[in-house]
Amino acid sequence: MAEKITGAEAMMRALEHEGVETLFGYPGGAIMPTYDALYDHKKTLNHVLVRHEQGAVHAAQGYARVSGKVGCAIVTSGPGATNTVTGVADAMMDSTPMVVICGQVGVAMLGTDAFQEVDVVGVTQPISKWSYQIRRAEDVAWAVSRAFYIAKSGRPGPVVLDFAKNAQTGMVEYEPASVGFIRSYNPYPEIKKAAVVEAAKMINDSVKPFALLGQGVELGGASDEVKELLEKAQIPFGTTFLGLSDMPSDHPLNMGILGMHGNLGPNVMTNQCDLLIAIGMRFDDRVTGNLATYAKQAKVIHFDIDASEFNKNVKIDLAIHGDCKASIPAVTELVSEAKHDAWIASFKPYAEKEYNKVINKAINPTKGPLLMGEVVRKVSEAANNEAIMVTDVGQNQLFACRYFKFTKPRSVVTSGGIGTMGFGLPAAIGATFGAPDRTVCVFCGDGGFQMTIQELGTIMEQGAPVKIILLNNNFLGNVRQWQEMFFHRRYSFTPMDNPDYELIAKGYRIPVKTVVERADLDAAIKEMLATPGPFLLQCAIKEEDNVLPMTPPGANVDEMLLE
Repeated sequence: MAEKITGAEAMMRALEHEGVETLFGYPGGAIMPTYDALYDHKKTLNHVLVRHEQGAVHAAQGYARVSGKVGCAIVTSGPGATNTVTGVADAMMDSTPMVVICGQVGVAMLGTDAFQEVDVVGVTQPISKWSYQIRRAEDVAWAVSRAFYIAKSGRPGPVVLDFAKNAQTGMVEYEPASVGFIRSYNPYPEIKKAAVVEAAKMINDSVKPFALLGQGVELGGASDEVKELLEKAQIPFGTTFLGLSDMPSDHPLNMGILGMHGNLGPNVMTNQCDLLIAIGMRFDDRVTGNLATYAKQAKVIHFDIDASEFNKNVKIDLAIHGDCKASIPAVTELVSEAKHDAWIASFKPYAEKEYNKVINKAINPTKGPLLMGEVVRKVSEAANNEAIMVTDVGQNQLFACRYFKFTKPRSVVTSGGIGTMGFGLPAAIGATFGAPDRTVCVFCGDGGFQMTIQELGTIMEQGAPVKIILLNNNFLGNVRQWQEMFFHRRYSFTPMDNPDYELIAKGYRIPVKTVVERADLDAAIKEMLATPGPFLLQCAIKEEDNVLPMTPPGANVDEMLLE
C-alpha cells in the first residue's frame, strides 16, 4: 500500500517530478498548507519571497525567458491571485511558459463569498492556455503534470492552477503522473510536404526576399536552423523586439528591427520586397503599421506553430503550420543556394541615412544632458555585448531595444504584447535565477521603476546580482513624446516629481551611483559591472529626448519620421 500524504505534500513532489528548482511566491491564508509542506522541501525547491504577487509572476517570466524552462509562481487566494492577472496576460501575449499556483477556499465554501474568495478560473481562463481548479488531493499529480505539459508544449504560455484548501489538506496515495497526450490538443502538427515544396519554390523564384524573425524562432530552439536557411539563400532579415537575440546583432544579413520604432531600412524594404517570409511572429500592429498598405506587392509565407495566427492580420499566400525547428530544415533542404547582393546592398542607403540623422546623435552626443541611447550602448559594450537585457516599458524599452547589442541567444526579456510598466525589475530578478552565470542588466524609467520598486527588498534579501540602470528624465517619457508630437505639447500628468532614489537604494543596502555629467559615465558603468551583487546606476537623462525613427500611429510602415 502506497504512503498517504497531504495534497500539499503531493504538490511539492509533483513540482519536483517536473524538474522545478525555483519558485517565486508570497504566502497567505488559503495557500498556507502548501507553504507548510514547502518548509520540508527547502533543499530541493528554492523559494524566492517577493514583495508583491505581481513581482512573483514577472520574476517567473524572466526566469522562463532566459532559461527555456517553465517559470513557476505560487500565491494565495483572492487578492493574491488577482495580483497575478497582469503577469498571466503578459505571459499569454508573449508566449512565456509559466505555471501559477493559487490558493483557494475549500470546495464547501465556494460560491459563498467566503473571505478572499475569487473565481480565479473565471478570471484567468480567457488569458491563459489552461485554467483549472484542483478540488481533490487525488487530482494534484495529474493536474500538475498536465499543467506543465500544456505550458511548455506547442506555442508556450501560462497555466493557472486554482488549489482548493481542502485539496491541500486532504490525504492521497501519491504516485507521480506523466501527461504527454491530451485528446484534441495537437501541439506539434504534422508538417505538410506540399507546403514545404511550395515554400522552397517561392524562395527559389524570389529576387528580393525578406525574412521577419520573431520570438518563435528562439522559443522553438531553431536559431541555427533559421540561420542555415537565410545564409544558404542569402535572405536579409529583420527582427521583432522579442526576436532581437534570435541572431547576433552583427550578422551580415541582419538589417535591424521591424516596426514603429525599428530601423528605416527593414520598414521601407518590407514594402519593396517580392517575398516576405515570417517566422515565429504574429504581425503585431506595432510591426505592420497600416495593414491596408502593408507589403501588398509581396507574396507572404508564414511559418508558425499556432494556426490561429495565419491570416489573422496579414493575408498570406502560404502557411507552414508546425514546429519551425522541423519545418525550416525541411525547406532549407529544397532551397537552392542563391546570391542577392544587389538587393542586400539596397538596404545600405537607408541604414546610412538613419545613422547620420538619428543613431549617431543618439549614441555619440558631444554636449548637453545624457541621452538614453548613449547610456544603453555604453552598458552593452562594457558587458562585451554578452549580457541579458531586461527592460521595463516606455522610452527606456525602446532605446534599449534599439541600442543594446546581442551575441548570445535568450538575451532579451521585455514585455512586448501587453507592454506592462513595472515588468522590468521583478523580471530581472527572475533572470538572475534562470541564468546565474550571466550578467543581467535592466533598464528602467522613473515611472515603471516605481510601479514595482518594492522588489528592491527581494533583491536585497536574495543578493540577486541585478544591474539596474535607471534612466531618469522626470517624465513618463513615452506618453510625453506622444503628447509632444500629437497633442501640441500639452503634457497632461506626465511630469514626475521623483523621490531620492539614492536614499531608497541605500535603505535597501544596494550600492548606488548617480551620473549627471557625461565625463563620469564610463567609470560608473565599469564600477557597476565590477561590483558583486546588485547595483543601481541612476542616470540623469535629457527630459525631452525622443525615440526616433517613428512610424506615426495609423501610418504606412515605411512612412517613418526621422526628426
